[in-house]
Amino acid sequence: MGIQERRKRERETRRHQIMVAAKNVFYQKGFSKSTMEDIARAAELSPGTLYLYFKNKDELYASLSLRVLQYLLIRLEEVEKQTDIKARKRLALLQEAIYDVYEFDPVIFVKMFHLQSGEAYPNLTSQLRTDISDLTGKSLQVLARLLKAGLTGQDIISQNYGKLAEMLWAFFSGVVLFEANKKMAGDKNGDLKATLKAALEIFFRGIQQI
Repeated sequence: MGIQERRKRERETRRHQIMVAAKNVFYQKGFSKSTMEDIARAAELSPGTLYLYFKNKDELYASLSLRVLQYLLIRLEEVEKQTDIKARKRLALLQEAIYDVYEFDPVIFVKMFHLQSGEAYPNLTSQLRTDISDLTGKSLQVLARLLKAGLTGQDIISQNYGKLAEMLWAFFSGVVLFEANKKMAGDKNGDLKATLKAALEIFFRGIQQI
């Protein structure tokens, strides 16, 4: 192994070390109360070293969000590969996949929506914004194809499956944030899975022609 390759691998290892530490700190203290110093301490690094990899907490959270978006794409592609199932079953698997992505990392998932819609997003590095945009775009393309496969033959209000995919993703993010806000307000009776199931049923009924 050459010196350059070894340094690259060491840098990737250190970056992963920081992200694992950041995730643990965010889970324990919450995003707003966590500091870069807390993360550096958890990663057993100096704050100066930490800033060589990430300039602030938002970049760390955005990097963690990429894992969620990568998993989203994987789950949607898994559903798309199942070509020998009926349309109704495909839509059911799609709903399961979407919820599964939330369960993969609930805290990061919720913060991901806040990050993408907040003031911090434009301040991320161009590479992070590009990675987030590319992964989101690829997932929406697969989602559009799944909707087309699941809704073909039904009388729906639009045949623009790309727009329907965007509407569904926005609908889903709204439900997730609503339930998260209820939880923050002290509501212990929330049930995201039940709410999501009802919301998606309403969505699919709503796009049908009356």
